[in-house]
Amino acid sequence: MGALLCPFSQLLALAQLRSSLSARPKFCVREPSNNKLDWLKIGLTLGTTAFLWVYLIKQHNEDVLDYKRRNGLE
Repeated sequence: MGALLCPFSQLLALAQLRSSLSARPKFCVREPSNNKLDWLKIGLTLGTTAFLWVYLIKQHNEDVLDYKRRNGLE
């Protein structure tokens, strides 16, 4: 049974080896270019925002009309 147990120093060395191997980067991250604007991303962001606001306001108005109709306020 004692032969299966490793000394503490060997366990520590094994843990250190594993941590150094797993610390290597799995992919390369590049810095974003700040020289020029990404107009596609800007357009998609603004378009999505405008669409969501229009949809939200439209849905709100429909909900208000439904509420008034159900409660006899109209």
